[in-house]
Amino acid sequence: MNLIFRMLWVIVRSYFLKRIEMDRVTSSLSLRVLPNDIDINFHMNNGRYLTICDLNRVDVFARSGLLKAMFKRNWIPVIAEHTMTYKKPLNIFQRYEVSLEMVRWDEKFFYMTHTFTVGERVVAEGTSKGCVYARGKGVVSPADAIAAVEQDRSR
Repeated sequence: MNLIFRMLWVIVRSYFLKRIEMDRVTSSLSLRVLPNDIDINFHMNNGRYLTICDLNRVDVFARSGLLKAMFKRNWIPVIAEHTMTYKKPLNIFQRYEVSLEMVRWDEKFFYMTHTFTVGERVVAEGTSKGCVYARGKGVVSPADAIAAVEQDRSR
């Protein structure tokens, strides 16, 4: 399955799952390492982990209502920083789970942790710092982004 199909799957799936509340933002995806995810060593490519984290964020955007708010206001999500620590490889066709937790936000950025697990074992961990950006206007504060979600929900 190509990445566009994974993203479409995440978006469609989000309509059937519980809505994410902005006071406790978490997301979890169960996936499998596919042939287009691997590198020359036949394990998941280090760059693919970052792309899978993007899928986790798309799930959060869709299930929280932030995706709708961004489309409505012509905003885009931007990742300013991302780090990963790799502990064990994910091999071809191996099942794994990736979870995201929004740990905090400040006046400009949202801060998230990403954890890749196989069973109870953590195989990779990452952190990301992202924002919502209004084209031509600059960064939208997390407080304003959350207020937009709440405003759209109340309609």
